[in-house]
Amino acid sequence: MPDELEARVMRRISLRILPFVMLLYFVSFLDRVNVGFAAFTMNQAIGLSPAAYGLGGGLFFIGYFLFEVPSNLILYRIGVRVWIARVMVTWGIVSACSAFVTGAYSFYALRFLLGVAEAGFFPGVILYLSLWFPARYRAMAAAAFMAAAPISTAIGSPVSGALMELPRIAGLSNWQWLYLLEAAPAVVLGFVVLKVLTDKPEQATWLAADEREWLVRRLESEQTIVASTHGGGLTRVWRTLFDLRVLALSLIYLGTSAGLYTLGLWAPLIIRQFKFSPLETGWLNAFPNVLAVFAMMLWARHSDHTLERTWHLVLPCVAACLGFIWAGSSHTATGVIGALVVVNVGISAAKAPLWAMASTFMSGAGAAAGIAMINSIGNLGGFIGPYMIGWIKGKTGSYTGGLYGVGATLALSAVVTLLLSRKTSQSDSHECAS
Repeated sequence: MPDELEARVMRRISLRILPFVMLLYFVSFLDRVNVGFAAFTMNQAIGLSPAAYGLGGGLFFIGYFLFEVPSNLILYRIGVRVWIARVMVTWGIVSACSAFVTGAYSFYALRFLLGVAEAGFFPGVILYLSLWFPARYRAMAAAAFMAAAPISTAIGSPVSGALMELPRIAGLSNWQWLYLLEAAPAVVLGFVVLKVLTDKPEQATWLAADEREWLVRRLESEQTIVASTHGGGLTRVWRTLFDLRVLALSLIYLGTSAGLYTLGLWAPLIIRQFKFSPLETGWLNAFPNVLAVFAMMLWARHSDHTLERTWHLVLPCVAACLGFIWAGSSHTATGVIGALVVVNVGISAAKAPLWAMASTFMSGAGAAAGIAMINSIGNLGGFIGPYMIGWIKGKTGSYTGGLYGVGATLALSAVVTLLLSRKTSQSDSHECAS
């Protein structure tokens, strides 16, 4: 059990940091996936086929992939406050510009640029949390941060659905107003970041001296253990980038990202095929995400309590895989909504144990590079999943094959997790024997 000082420090930094970074991710995720609602009228207005929509939706992650590692290394050098503020202002501007796309190519360009603008935000915050939260608190901290994604969908879906019922105003269609109104908070919050975030615990004047000293000492002791096995400086960066565990976690994350962004870009359209109104679609898309928030927090708490990560990652991936199979084989609205509940819960629950696992063997510049590498490669799943759905839908007229394909990526994530755990256990046994 933590002593009184530890409990007080963790309570104070949790209340100071977590609600704010959750708000930032809420806005970030909303700007990534509101295209799923804009598509109700945008696709016809600018002449997008299902395949073109899926390709454009996924191109976000190509820009994200290319600029993720450089962005996170810059963040590590110049500090979180300035770089996250820059990220938010630029992505808000690009997202607003999406209101003025006129065809497939301008849609492709803006989705790609949105990925470039946002590159570094998510891994930057994950790195930031590792600089503030000791190891045994990281799954819960990561879960709280990442809970903003299903919360964003739960709250944003009804709002986006309502905006899509607007009449034409000032010469702009409902999908254009959707982009403009939902982009504005990112720009505003970019400037708020400069006032709220503190780069390092050593600079936290809002902590008492004994609280600050305890936190710095605790984090330095954990980082020393990690650094002693991975070298320092540039050596640590290169070793981390080519560490088998980083590559394996990247592949695992790819499956969960394929599932997450298939939901973000396609779930509203899959639900809408049952003839619901935009607002009704918004509420139905929100419901699975509400349950996912509770599941994510409870699962992360259990993972932290037991300090077990492998099965806390495998089981949600298997559940999400089965949920996609169920969604692909269901022909009723009730069946599809039930399947989306299972998928949302599985994908959300898998996130925190994965990032807690990653933080156990990385620190400093190596952590900045490694976390960005996992996130950049993993988020290619956000290209693969939506594009697969759109391409197969265009060929067959059905979502079934694409949903099965996304389910297969989650099955692969579960298998790789088990192989990684076995390999790590063998390595630890050899080290103990020697």
